[in-house]
Amino acid sequence: MVAALNPIALRLGPLEIHWYGVIIATGVVLAVILAMREAERRQVSTDDLFDMILWALPFALIGARLYYVLFEWPYYVAHPGEIIAIWHGGMAIYGSLIAAAIVVLVFCRKRQLPVWLVLDIAAPTVLLGQGIGRWGNFMNQEAFGAKTTLSFLQQLHLPDFIVQQMYISGAYRQPTFLYESLWDLLGVVLLLSLRHHKKWFKQGEVFLAYVAWYAFGRFFIEEMRTDSLMLFGAIRVSQLLSAILFVVAIGLWIGRRYYEPRLPDYLTGNQLASAKRAAEK
Repeated sequence: MVAALNPIALRLGPLEIHWYGVIIATGVVLAVILAMREAERRQVSTDDLFDMILWALPFALIGARLYYVLFEWPYYVAHPGEIIAIWHGGMAIYGSLIAAAIVVLVFCRKRQLPVWLVLDIAAPTVLLGQGIGRWGNFMNQEAFGAKTTLSFLQQLHLPDFIVQQMYISGAYRQPTFLYESLWDLLGVVLLLSLRHHKKWFKQGEVFLAYVAWYAFGRFFIEEMRTDSLMLFGAIRVSQLLSAILFVVAIGLWIGRRYYEPRLPDYLTGNQLASAKRAAEK
């Protein structure tokens, strides 16, 4: 029998620290650091941004859990004590994104911050956090795909520890967590490489590109998973939402370009300062 990796990173007496939480926290910390650096370049108050993050993070965690619990309600009705057991997994990315987006919109309105600009700053860093966070699913042996063979996994030239961890419930599984993680990280590289080129992005379009990129990949990867949240027992919730978000993101991109031809570029901090000085003359 193939031995799975220990999901517990550290034990301190009765306290257990799970790899799932460590990995999620690592992704969040890196995302925050990158967002703060970009906010400085974009001349957005880092104090405001940090305050927003302090509000958004707890709501994102709550949203992720509530979303998952909602679509697995029959199980949690029978096991109410498991509702708060987030260390066992069961955090839906879309739930966290929806909750965090609501917080960002409300916060920006209260602090009079440019919403599209703040979303542009956050988008690549959120995608980075998602790509890292999928390895928490790996440690919990969740977010996996259909049954496959040992030879197939070996043909992918995966490290042995990944192959062994993909032995779940008596069979090898497609590492869909890995497919999504790699898709996310590729998106991060593209967004970080292109967002400061004026020919590529107007303000708000870094965020829309993030939504379209993630939704497109998630749509196809979700089809491969066997642990999807289902609607009416027949519709994959995340696949349906991915399709909707992709269409909405592309529609907004085209619509804004058509109806608002003078959209500001996604400028760097120096370019913003130069533009302000030019406007004052």
